[in-house]
Amino acid sequence: MSSASAPLSARQIARRRRGRALRRTWAEFRRHRSGVVGLVVLTAFVLMAVFASLLVDPEGLEVTKATGGVLEGPSGQFPLGTDDNGRSVLTLLIYGARISLFVGLLATAISMVIGTLMGLMSGFFEGWPSAILFRVTEWFLVIPFLPLALVLASVLGRSLWNIALVIGVTSWPGTALLIRSQTLSIKERPYLDRARVLGAGRWHLMSRHILPNVMPMVLANTTLTVAIAILTETTLSFLGLGDPTRVSWGSMLEDAFTVGAMTTGAWWFIVPPGVCVVLVVLAFTLVGQSLEEIFNPRLRRR
Repeated sequence: MSSASAPLSARQIARRRRGRALRRTWAEFRRHRSGVVGLVVLTAFVLMAVFASLLVDPEGLEVTKATGGVLEGPSGQFPLGTDDNGRSVLTLLIYGARISLFVGLLATAISMVIGTLMGLMSGFFEGWPSAILFRVTEWFLVIPFLPLALVLASVLGRSLWNIALVIGVTSWPGTALLIRSQTLSIKERPYLDRARVLGAGRWHLMSRHILPNVMPMVLANTTLTVAIAILTETTLSFLGLGDPTRVSWGSMLEDAFTVGAMTTGAWWFIVPPGVCVVLVVLAFTLVGQSLEEIFNPRLRRR
């Protein structure tokens, strides 16, 4: 028998199904103009962060090598002016994208892992384990988010990893509740009963049947959580709890506020990082809403 007519293996069939599903999802996503616009904006910022060293000179971050004047306005040499140390605001802005996006994505990954695990276990198990996990989720949910993040950031110290950990640990309850509700719905479907009758254990049911079905909602919620994480990182850095050795959009806003950029008319120091934060958050929100509409059957029918 030739290889062309040989039957496909189960892995090949699954790979083809995933490929068709991805192509179908991409076709549906392209119909959402707002989502496409958000994706284009995100791609531009990601490319700017990845190729920052090619766009500007990294030595421009060092105070000792600054060549501009104090809060010098935009000019041919400095398109966005300079900061209070004579450094180019454009250089700070481009390199600040790296830190803001890195912290936002890392914090979101931590939040998604914790939220997905808590949601799966609290929805799948029954009795007192489910009740305890659900109460823990509710406890984190009712605690004011920003004060808890401020306390944890003050205790753990000022570093990128600590800031990402703080944001991830304090932003997972919403994801856990979403995954829990989906798990409770999927758990009652007939094919899970058939799997139990055939001898499937709890781990097999959770990893092979429930988790793949809730992953689309996790993906859609991830893009929305990244926006919250970036806003939180900006807030913590603005309040002086960010890493003092790294430049981020939040630290730029903190420096601009400290030196009185608005009162002295140095708008070029405070407006660009603020606009970048707004654009990135808006872009993630647009992409997240589009994905949520694609993966949520109720929204898709509407």
